[in-house]
Amino acid sequence: MNARKRPYHLLEAHHLSIGYSVVERESLRVLPLANELFKEPRGWHKSGVMEWQPGVAAHQLLLRNARPARKWAALHERFATQVRSVDALLAKHNAMLLPTGTSPFMHPAQETVLVTGIDAERNALNHRLFNCAQHGWSNSNGADLSLTFSGDGEFSKLHAAARLLLPIIPGLAASSPLLEGAFQGFHDARLEAGLHAREKHPELMGSLIPEPVFTQEDHDREILAPIAQVLGELGAIPGLDPEQANARGVVARFDRQLMVMQVADTQECVAADLAVAELINAVLRALASGRWVSTYLQRAWSESDLLPIFLQTIKDAGNTLVTNRDYLLMFGLMKQEQLSVQKLWQHLFVDLYGEISPEARQPIAHILEHGCLASRILRHTGRTPTPDKLRAVYSELAECNRTGRLFT
Repeated sequence: MNARKRPYHLLEAHHLSIGYSVVERESLRVLPLANELFKEPRGWHKSGVMEWQPGVAAHQLLLRNARPARKWAALHERFATQVRSVDALLAKHNAMLLPTGTSPFMHPAQETVLVTGIDAERNALNHRLFNCAQHGWSNSNGADLSLTFSGDGEFSKLHAAARLLLPIIPGLAASSPLLEGAFQGFHDARLEAGLHAREKHPELMGSLIPEPVFTQEDHDREILAPIAQVLGELGAIPGLDPEQANARGVVARFDRQLMVMQVADTQECVAADLAVAELINAVLRALASGRWVSTYLQRAWSESDLLPIFLQTIKDAGNTLVTNRDYLLMFGLMKQEQLSVQKLWQHLFVDLYGEISPEARQPIAHILEHGCLASRILRHTGRTPTPDKLRAVYSELAECNRTGRLFT
């Protein structure tokens, strides 16, 4: 973060990091160009407040705002301009950016090429420990939202809110229904694969829902200490520190006073990515302020309480039926016996409409009317699409990314 006279306080500023696959324009097969693109310093790596980074694999690129932003509206054109300029650069290699949470064309076991420049040592270590040539690692693109807090009091409020909201985020943001050419039974196949990507060492990700800890001391003892022990046993330290290795759906970075929400899939265009992030931010702000229920009640939820909702939403996205009345009560729904996740998001959107920027309202309304991107993709492809149908749909998604158009 940039130098300031005082720290950023609760939800005062935010970063967004959006992941893409680099693919060949006609076939849409992944192209490991990051090693070449990042071989020498180039102006497009960092442009003002925006920057590009490689992922763990050489076909993955991540776009983020390098400095914390306080206004959502200011980010729309900055992100869109960067996507257009990098897509133009990739055109010289007969390549382009492909959005969504996964590439349905990729076979990671055969096609994974690790990045050899930036973060090469860490990536090699991850590959040795977990095998990055699998879905959930080299075929995984998310829109990670980092939010500011200052001190234990603000951490407590934000962590309680983030844990509570985490289970329903795939109902809004799932965009990865297809792996290796077919529907695998999950609207958010990226998260489903991620649940298994580190299963040999469960301390590193838990159940994706973080433990109910509300001070830095408790966080370090209950989350980071077990991770450090595992890494020590594996001989990984100092190549991978516990905070970097923590793969839960919500991760605290106390050195930077940031909380990272790493559950949302990449959408079809940056307007949708930013809108999803802004709505998540607005709901977290409402929860942290006690808009519907107190923080005390939010803190009472365990992983075992939240996990069933989360797993079902990974599977069925917005069609998931929430039958836990106490969970619905957390969002101000006092008389509901049950409600679909999509209807729950509609309720939140209406309730918080005045707190959401005009730039975000139309994309969110589109998602809530037509379903999350995963549902819209499946309506076009079916569950066992032909290769030609798959290419046609995902070529259109790439065009949405270039032009900023929402996918219907």
